[in-house]
Amino acid sequence: MRWKESVGEQTIDWLLEPENPSVRFWALQQLEGKSKDHVDVKDAQDALMTTSCVKTILKSQRGEGYWVSYDDMYNPKYTATTHTLLILAELGAARTPKIESAIEHLFMFQRNSGHFLADLPKTEKGRASEVKDGCCLDGNILYYLIHFGYLNDERTEKLIEFQVNYHSDDAGGWKCRAFPINKDGVFPENCFMGGVKMLRALAQITKKQRSADLDRIIKQEVEIILENGIYKYLRNPDGSRKDKAGWKRFGFPLFYQSDILEVLDILTLLGVKDERMQDSINLVTENQQFGRWLLKNTFNGKMLCEIDEKNKPSKWITLRAARVLQRYYS
Repeated sequence: MRWKESVGEQTIDWLLEPENPSVRFWALQQLEGKSKDHVDVKDAQDALMTTSCVKTILKSQRGEGYWVSYDDMYNPKYTATTHTLLILAELGAARTPKIESAIEHLFMFQRNSGHFLADLPKTEKGRASEVKDGCCLDGNILYYLIHFGYLNDERTEKLIEFQVNYHSDDAGGWKCRAFPINKDGVFPENCFMGGVKMLRALAQITKKQRSADLDRIIKQEVEIILENGIYKYLRNPDGSRKDKAGWKRFGFPLFYQSDILEVLDILTLLGVKDERMQDSINLVTENQQFGRWLLKNTFNGKMLCEIDEKNKPSKWITLRAARVLQRYYS
């Protein structure tokens, strides 16, 4: 198979080593095709819950279920509640009473309309707030709510309903007060990176579970990404396209940021194979070094635990590259 020729059996064996049970947990499912209920997958998840990173994170959790600040689930960045829950989900953490406690605390920040804001509403007027921005925030929250088994929770359904209603069906995407800083410097009308995060979450919902509205939105958002060459959504003064250079440096975790590899991961999970992806696929294969990929972008030193080492071979980046190539070339 072409993807195995590109990645190599030794690399796959490296990802399956028990030394990093989180990577093994995902690789068993995504590269080996094992189900969540397979004994090896269950064993890997049990093992990852005892790793120093996960134990450090859970030990830092406060009694009421939050991290760092009770009244702010977003700040300080990378250690507050929503960032920490996202890391745990990406590491493959299981749903436990401590996780459930954190999710219940998080839902205190949900507004009546279904979306989330960073600060805890102090009055009913605050809970009724209709401030609409932060699709990256809502997208990341939806991602880990799905991972931890909250897709059918009525509060999650309310979040999805809000995103359907707030989606810009004419221009595509979701509006954000922070995008764009310079309207003349971008092609998309609405937040491109935030749209990626929302699409990532929606991609976790199986085809059978999606509504017609979600299918329509996913199709439109995929086309917007492809139209913009995945990482070429910036505009030069002369009107030509400009690369988002930072997206060529692969990172994990990414929080509200993104990169080529993450976008390809989303597209291939959705079953997309389009010639407009080929340039980005080529960039992925060109960045391979002896069957492995390096971590080029990191938040180490800002999170509660360190994940891989910058400029060194990364199991997380390699895992993402391997599954992208597997889906694209299979």
